[in-house]
Amino acid sequence: MHSPAPARRRSSALGPAGFTLLELLLVVAVMAAALALLGGAVAGALPGQQLRDATARLAAELRATRARAVATGEDQVFRLDPASRHWASGPAGGEARRSGSLPEGLSLRATVAREAQPGPDEAAIRFFADGTSSGGRIVLSRDSAAWRVDVAWLTGAVRVERGEGR
Repeated sequence: MHSPAPARRRSSALGPAGFTLLELLLVVAVMAAALALLGGAVAGALPGQQLRDATARLAAELRATRARAVATGEDQVFRLDPASRHWASGPAGGEARRSGSLPEGLSLRATVAREAQPGPDEAAIRFFADGTSSGGRIVLSRDSAAWRVDVAWLTGAVRVERGEGR
């Protein structure tokens, strides 16, 4: 017995063979994904975007430090060296658990409680186990653009706003 021969596509009666709708949609989806990745890379390189991202990361680390103080019942300290743009956080009087640095080209200014300041060139904000903090303000700037991160002493809440503030 013979098996039937595979059906052949006739291109003369139906026109030339082409792409299916599914193949075209797949190509469009791949192109859209590639453009989205390219757009993200270009946007990340822009100075204004870099400033906003750095401010958001700094605020997130401050919030995480506060949350760790409340969760562990142990005071936590967020230390910042404005000159090197390096930060670290961890238990008060202990080893830093998290650390990082902010991008080159950003200017940093910090105003914190004198009692919490570990040294003349370093700023620190202390988060207490009850959620309160020593409070402070960190201003990140580049050229004429600035964002500030305020930490309320009474609640320990971290707020981000545009501008340097007063």
